[in-house]
Amino acid sequence: MRIATWNVNSLKVRMPRVEEWLDYAKPDVLCMQETKLADSQFPALAFSGLGYESVHHGSGQWNGVAILSRVGIDNPIYGFCQGVEADQDTRLVTATCGGVKVTSVYVPNGRALGDPHYDYKLSWLERLRAHLEHTADPSEHVLVCGDFNVAPEDRDVWDPKRFVGSTHVTEPERKAVASLLDWGLHDALRAKHQEDRLYTYWDYRAGDFHQHRGMRIDLVLLSESLLTRLEWVLIDRFARKGKLPSDHAPLLVDLAIEEAAAR
Repeated sequence: MRIATWNVNSLKVRMPRVEEWLDYAKPDVLCMQETKLADSQFPALAFSGLGYESVHHGSGQWNGVAILSRVGIDNPIYGFCQGVEADQDTRLVTATCGGVKVTSVYVPNGRALGDPHYDYKLSWLERLRAHLEHTADPSEHVLVCGDFNVAPEDRDVWDPKRFVGSTHVTEPERKAVASLLDWGLHDALRAKHQEDRLYTYWDYRAGDFHQHRGMRIDLVLLSESLLTRLEWVLIDRFARKGKLPSDHAPLLVDLAIEEAAAR
């Protein structure tokens, strides 16, 4: 199974790029974030024509998350599960795809230290941990992916000195992501690659992409049973190039789970 995550930064704008990417990358499951669409606007029929079932959780204009799957979609949960304080935004959707419990997340940005949105971000990550505790078991096939808006380590930003006093790199944010690992998840990219300068996001401004001034804030987190089946991880920088790209690149993982068995 090939599972990918991609913050598309407006699906309405990026739809031709997404269709092109699905054709050449051929993921079995694609999690998208920041669709910026209401559920009524989501192009489910277009994705169905490409062979993908879909679930979408969005309210329009901002946020919005989706899962596309060609190995089935079962038991969707829109937002946090019952028993966890509901979210004010549409930033989370969960479904079982081919025997893997997949969650697509778009973690709040946080804006600035001291901003109420920063506290909201930390609260949101705490609720994500609670959502996992209510809906999954770390002994199962569990995968949580998306735009976390957190760089887990200093080597995940192009110049740590430039980020001092900023969100995305603070100790509380990193501890919140580490709490997910403590629950029983593993960082897929770091399981296969220890190199520095591996980024998934580059600001549109000042030629950051061409200067490789980026951040690794898009993550795929896997349970142990999937980690043992992890064969391959790739950041597709090609998809960040060309006309009207997202400011994020897709992140893909290949798992040694036969598609027929997954169905």
